[in-house]
Amino acid sequence: MHTRTMLAGLLAATMLAGMSGAKAETLRILTWGSYAPDELIQKFEAENPGLKVEVTFSNNEEMIAKLRATGGSGFDLAQPSHDRIYAAQLEYGIYKPLDLSKINTDAMEASLLDGVKANTTIEGQVYAVPHQWGTSGLMADTSKAPNIKGWGDLCDPQYKGKTSMRLRRTILLGTAFAMGEDPFAAYADLAKYQTILDKVADKLIACKDNIKAYWNSGDDLSAMMLSGEIVASETWDSTAFKLYDQNKNIVFVPPATGALAWIDTFAIPAKGAADDAAYKWINFVLRPENVTLMSASTGAIAAVKGGKDLLPEDKKAAVNASFTDADIANLKFFANIPSGVEDMEGKTLEKIKAATGG
Repeated sequence: MHTRTMLAGLLAATMLAGMSGAKAETLRILTWGSYAPDELIQKFEAENPGLKVEVTFSNNEEMIAKLRATGGSGFDLAQPSHDRIYAAQLEYGIYKPLDLSKINTDAMEASLLDGVKANTTIEGQVYAVPHQWGTSGLMADTSKAPNIKGWGDLCDPQYKGKTSMRLRRTILLGTAFAMGEDPFAAYADLAKYQTILDKVADKLIACKDNIKAYWNSGDDLSAMMLSGEIVASETWDSTAFKLYDQNKNIVFVPPATGALAWIDTFAIPAKGAADDAAYKWINFVLRPENVTLMSASTGAIAAVKGGKDLLPEDKKAAVNASFTDADIANLKFFANIPSGVEDMEGKTLEKIKAATGG
């Protein structure tokens, strides 16, 4: 009897030792910079013993490229923008359908949830839900450039050498709208879209003397605005919101034709190996107290009910200083990108860079 007790104790001790040394499950997230702040990761791991979070920061193009290269493996949760899922899924099959019963969709703003579902539903299966949203438009120092109202104002001769933009697809689309075109409607006729791109390229090449420098990161742009090197720029609203806290003259300006709106999403890669952990993370960051922490990091608005009210106070003030209800009603949400469009835009951007030294 004594021997059996000793053996049982040794067996139990061995099992406990094995359990304590067990390797933690890893949730591998492919996301934007600032979308997985350390504070939230530590909080999530503390609430979920045995789970570790590993983050790779990326952007839309790189997310698609990484998942395409691996057939949808290597990551358990990805966060592409809402317009980058449909075509990529049809062409490469890099995502798996979501199980919406495992997501607290009741917490999400209905219009944003419905919009993302409409953009990412294939054969009745939903491939993404919304996380954070924001816009691209203009930023101006109103003490130096009070008349900045539209995309074309970046090329106004009175601001020669004092404006900036990023040579990416956003400035192509914004300039097209400013020229009276609807680039999203033209996606259905790529020959027409090429004609629009050619007109936009001519406009932006002619604008080169107005550009102090083409920015590549939010840090580049922030430094130029705060130093006074530039008085206006094309920008993400979140960058402008952050600067508003340092200089109340620097505000986000929704263009007269409408700010371009994006929704970053939650999607699960086709060969993700930790689906349950991914769903836990999604629901974790939807909780109100975590929404505020996330928005403090990203500067963007969560796609949850009352997301604007859950912003940190400094960000809330910046949003209120920038957007009226009419501006929000005038948003132009990015449309799904058909196959071939990004190649056309890429060649147009290369043409502009070659002509401007951008």
